[in-house]
Amino acid sequence: MTFVTLLDYAAVLVFALTGALVASRAQLDIVGFAFISCLTAVGGGTVRDLVLNREEVFWVADPNHILLAAGAAVVVFFTAHLVESRLRLLIWLDSFALAVAVSAGTGVAMALDKPAVIVVLMGMATGSMGGLMRDVVVGEVPLVLKQGELYITCAMSGAIVAVAASSFGLASGLALVLCAMVCWGLRAGSIAFGWHLPVYKSRPPRQ
Repeated sequence: MTFVTLLDYAAVLVFALTGALVASRAQLDIVGFAFISCLTAVGGGTVRDLVLNREEVFWVADPNHILLAAGAAVVVFFTAHLVESRLRLLIWLDSFALAVAVSAGTGVAMALDKPAVIVVLMGMATGSMGGLMRDVVVGEVPLVLKQGELYITCAMSGAIVAVAASSFGLASGLALVLCAMVCWGLRAGSIAFGWHLPVYKSRPPRQ
């Protein structure tokens, strides 16, 4: 099993947990939990594999990803009531999932020798699309679009760092670890300290 495959598994697990927590906030039944968990867990990787035209989408080639996501949903279904602040847990789990998934997507594109811009975009897509699908399906404002938060910027920064590190001769595994660290560090700073980019503010037209 390659390092990138391990990253895919880790991203599936943590994103599945976030999907199940969102399902618990929406008070869905156990099938709804499984659906949202699986959608969140494999959504980003599916978009990545389809765009890259890989021979098989990763969870079709290895259905254990779906079983892992469904298992996580069942566990959360029976334990979510024990968590005092599910929203806070969701946000932090999502930050870990983002960092791992961006690294996985970046690693897949790098292994296929794609151009740097494609590698960065695939890292961003893998990290953000599953959570975006999750939030849209349950009718919440997607974390990726929430004003005053760094999210897609974290994904882009992590992927760029991985590409730059690899171009300077750093081993791909270390480059992906660095990618995850940068991505999570920025996201954690946004959550804990309110880091954000300036937002657009409209001005009245000049007379």
